[in-house]
Amino acid sequence: MTRQIHGPGDTRLSEEQRTGWIVGATFAALLALSGALMAALNHSIHVVDAFTRKDEREMVARYLDTRVRTVIIGQTGQLVWDDSVQHAVRHTDLPWMDRELGVFPWTNQGAEETMLVEPNGTLVRGWRHGQVMPDYPYAKARWQVESVLSQARSNRRVYGQVAQFRRVGGALWPFDARGAPLSRWGSSLVWHDGRLMLLTAAAIVPDRNYALLTTEPRYLVSLRLVDDRVLHALAADLLLPDFHFVRTLPPLSTVNSLPRFSADGTRVGFFVWTPQLPGPAIWRGTAPLLATWIFLFLAVLAGGVMIVRRMRATTQHLQLSEAQAQYNALHDPMSGLANRLHFAERLREELADANRQRQAGGQGDVFVGYIDLDAFKTVNDTMGHHVGDELVTQVAQRLRDGLLQTDLIARFGGDEFVVLRRTTGGLGAANALGRQIVGLMADPFIIAGHSLGVTCSCGISWGPGQTDDAAELLRRADIALYRAKQGGRARYRCYTNGMDATERLARELELELRRAIANDELEAHFQPIVDLATWQIEGFEALLRWPHPERGDIGPGVFVPIAEQSGLMVPLGTWMLRRVFMQCRHWPAADISINLSPIQIMAQGFIETIAALVQETGISPQRVILEVTEGVMLDRSDHVAQTLTTLQDMGFRIALDDFGIGYSSLSYLRSFQFDRIKIDRSFVQNIESDLDAQSILGAIVALGQTLRMKVVAEGVETELQRRLVHAAGCEFVQGHLFWPALPADQACALLARNAAQHMQQAI
Repeated sequence: MTRQIHGPGDTRLSEEQRTGWIVGATFAALLALSGALMAALNHSIHVVDAFTRKDEREMVARYLDTRVRTVIIGQTGQLVWDDSVQHAVRHTDLPWMDRELGVFPWTNQGAEETMLVEPNGTLVRGWRHGQVMPDYPYAKARWQVESVLSQARSNRRVYGQVAQFRRVGGALWPFDARGAPLSRWGSSLVWHDGRLMLLTAAAIVPDRNYALLTTEPRYLVSLRLVDDRVLHALAADLLLPDFHFVRTLPPLSTVNSLPRFSADGTRVGFFVWTPQLPGPAIWRGTAPLLATWIFLFLAVLAGGVMIVRRMRATTQHLQLSEAQAQYNALHDPMSGLANRLHFAERLREELADANRQRQAGGQGDVFVGYIDLDAFKTVNDTMGHHVGDELVTQVAQRLRDGLLQTDLIARFGGDEFVVLRRTTGGLGAANALGRQIVGLMADPFIIAGHSLGVTCSCGISWGPGQTDDAAELLRRADIALYRAKQGGRARYRCYTNGMDATERLARELELELRRAIANDELEAHFQPIVDLATWQIEGFEALLRWPHPERGDIGPGVFVPIAEQSGLMVPLGTWMLRRVFMQCRHWPAADISINLSPIQIMAQGFIETIAALVQETGISPQRVILEVTEGVMLDRSDHVAQTLTTLQDMGFRIALDDFGIGYSSLSYLRSFQFDRIKIDRSFVQNIESDLDAQSILGAIVALGQTLRMKVVAEGVETELQRRLVHAAGCEFVQGHLFWPALPADQACALLARNAAQHMQQAI
């Protein structure tokens, strides 16, 4: 609402405004014309320069790919040769390999270093400058070699024309139309010993006796120096001045550049050169005309600006003061979003308008999305309120950038946000809004050097389709939010008529869970973990069960979220630790794995609690593996790191559970030395038909072995899955193929029997 100003100065102020608008419009027209001319010229020049840069980058990229293929073609004498298969794959003829794979690539092909490796990356023999090196320093280059091997084994680069694929050993191998096996290869620029090198890896295959290829062959790996001599030759071929390679681009760089990445996706650096741009020449040709026009325009503009500025100063001051006061009354000062008062007024207006449209035969609803951040209290408690305030600010900015401009976004306080959207579509539109909101919080937030994976939960209601009362619409969205948080992190739920009853049921279950913990009515079941090397039971994972006397068995997916929401997670976790320690302390030798909730570890006094349980039950901590998920690692503060380190010092081993499904699992492996990793069951479920899943599984296992961690595959349900995870290198597995989770007495009895004989009969 615009405030009216009454008084003797009204007419004078109105005249000043009209005069100012006329003068301003005249100069605005001149300014717009000048700006349009300059913008059109500048845009045309930028377009021409951009196309030139793009063409140069594409030319350089094609040329570099051609040079790499030339390197591979030059090696075909060793790669596609029956003798190489006989002497370097089927047998290990050291004198022959030293001559053909060591001396020949150095003297004839310019390879600084060569290696013969197994398909899994294990070094067979290495040469430098043609000389065999019994102590070849392979460890520092192995991760780079394995990345290129993974690229080669994906069949994306094959020397020859692929006509079909056949299974050779455990791999799908490319063959041409004649039935000849083709060499598959990969390449990557790498930094090796501080020097830029081209790393290539290609499989050794027969050229005549195709029957020699019975298993996946070994690979010949070569390292070629990319020095100034090579770069000068490239520059000469490309006709590009100042062509060189840098690790990082300087700020505000005007050079053209082509980024290069290693096989594992790490950026190695940039090829840079001085672009041949036509823009500067165009500017030089038009400069005199532009200077004349600008001089005339500024002379006219300078006289008019002084008049307009003085006339508008007073009016603008009054308008800005009024607008600021109105804005402050309706907006949250921290986030800049609408506040509760503004949202409530707008919601009532939109509902009334939607009702009028429906009465006139129209369609459309008002959708309300109630948002709550997951683990916000943990961030505040462990990292400080200043980090929490910055998180709120960044969340508000994401909502502004990611949602529709017509959406109204409000902050109700703390970590609660609300979104209002006018659209049609009913439940489908509600689901679209929920997916959009949850998706906006999927990427981590970077605050004060910390990477925070804070997601959100969302509840959605809409009216007049569900209700035309604004307060009731908000209440229903809040109920749907509660249901979403019960299901776990990063979820949304749409309100349904049964949710009021469901909320009452959740409250009842909360009370009954408190009673079950106090009355010792819960149970611990144990699922065996099998060592594939010995077919013996290596240990068990303890799983919590609630056999309700009236409702039947209630799964952890139902009561664990209730415990987390109601503050019962710490007593529930303590009950589980005490029960498992008591039941397993006298079992035959076997590891016992127990899941820990992030809430447990971050609770005050957790170390003292678990130390007291060890003393109370007498269990040896060396037998216990504590499994944590990346939710524990969300907080990178010293508190979490010190807690996990203290547990290891007490004798417990620490495992990272559900590995591979989080956005930053690899960074967790760098920040803490885990004793084992457990591969999430989602990688195992589709492994029979998904080659990518097999490759990812192999990469995870190789990573775990490199970091000296035991690897466990969860969810193995078929014999084919067991064979595939075993072939990938997994040491331990668990799943219904062997046994489900068993009561304590059955698990103990099973451990006492000959597990290997029982398993072979079962399979």
